[in-house]
Amino acid sequence: MLELLFYISFFAIFCLVVINAMLTMAASFGETAIYSKMHRAGTIMERMSREIRAAGGIASVASGSIEINTTDDLGADKTVKFLLSGSNIELLEDGDVIGNLNTQNITVTDLSFTQIDTAQGKAVRIILTIGVTGDALGRSVDFFDTVVLRGVY
Repeated sequence: MLELLFYISFFAIFCLVVINAMLTMAASFGETAIYSKMHRAGTIMERMSREIRAAGGIASVASGSIEINTTDDLGADKTVKFLLSGSNIELLEDGDVIGNLNTQNITVTDLSFTQIDTAQGKAVRIILTIGVTGDALGRSVDFFDTVVLRGVY
């Protein structure tokens, strides 16, 4: 009888250790998924930087939007606009909405453009703050970039 109690208690302790390890791994996986989504949102910044860098000029700059003058693949003039609309960044070409740059699980909490003019050229300072929906801690990641327009120097 004493042996049976010993084995049952040993099995119970072993089960608690295994369950605790599984819960810890699940929580770690959830954290890794959140960080992965946050840093994948860096592609939004890359897209904006690439478009601004290739622009020939800046049509307008506001806190949550920028409109640039550029050309398409065939050399025809077009305008590209990045606009913070709610918690999404909309991409507009020649006034037509192309779509959102962020996915549904990424929320944009802040987008700021600042035009920088110098004697040698023009640049744009971009500040982007994003978060992930479903993050219980409400964390956010800031992305910063300063882009010099190639078409102006």
